[in-house]
Amino acid sequence: MRKFTAIAAATLLLGLLAAGSAFAAEVIQGKCLEMNKEAKTLTIEEYDINFDKDFKFGHPTGINTTVDVATAKVGMEPVPGDTLRIAYIVKGDKKVALKVMNITKQNLMKK
Repeated sequence: MRKFTAIAAATLLLGLLAAGSAFAAEVIQGKCLEMNKEAKTLTIEEYDINFDKDFKFGHPTGINTTVDVATAKVGMEPVPGDTLRIAYIVKGDKKVALKVMNITKQNLMKK
């Protein structure tokens, strides 16, 4: 009986760990290039993770990424030029945003 309980507990734990990683969102950060309200998409130029005093959010990579924001929680309205952080999941060949954080306007609100 004890062996069965231990095996059942281990199986349940492994299942929970596997399910938790399946729902993890990815994060990108970059400069807003376009917010298309009709198509409900947002295009950014991605930044890398090489931070320094001149590029405190990372260096531009030249990679433009478009995400679907139809169902996303969007903080302060992004405009071209704002630095954004986007949590997203991949559904098929689309990146679907879960949350859009406007870092530029958050920093202005602190002042």
